[in-house]
Parts: sequence; C-alpha cells; structure tokens
Amino acid sequence: MSDLKTRFDEAVNYIQTAEGDFKPSNEVKLEFYALYKQATEGDVSGKRPGMMDFVGRAKFDAWEKLKDMSSEDAMQQYIDKLEALK
Repeated sequence: MSDLKTRFDEAVNYIQTAEGDFKPSNEVKLEFYALYKQATEGDVSGKRPGMMDFVGRAKFDAWEKLKDMSSEDAMQQYIDKLEALK
C-alpha cells in the first residue's frame, strides 16, 4: 500500500503543479477530483448542493458515482488516468 500511496501522492503533485502541455478538460478535472476525494475521504457525505450551485453539484455528483469504491482502487485509477493522459 505504501508504494501505491507514494505513486498516488506523486500523481497528485504532478497535476497540482503541471504546466505546459497538460491541460485537461473540465470533465477530466472533475474525474480527477472525484477519484481524489474517494481515495482520501471515502464515500461522499452531506447534502447535495442546490440547483444554482452548478460547480458544487457537479463535484458532488461525480464523487457520488464512485460510492463503495475502495481507497486503493481510487488511487490506482487516478494514477492510471494520469498515465493515459501523459
């Protein structure tokens, strides 16, 4: 698990500091957000944001789709998605 966690942390750092050619679409950013939240916090909790909070609602919905996914699976999918985009 520690190797997976290390690779996950490196992938997160890459995305947060990426410059140049790495310009993911909003849809891809949303997928990374949901995988990150699932990996670090587990299943979504709280109330779904209101209709006028478009960004908050989209984030909530994307994260909710990953319900019951393990932290390890979310980390691995995050890493795999980044590698596919590089």
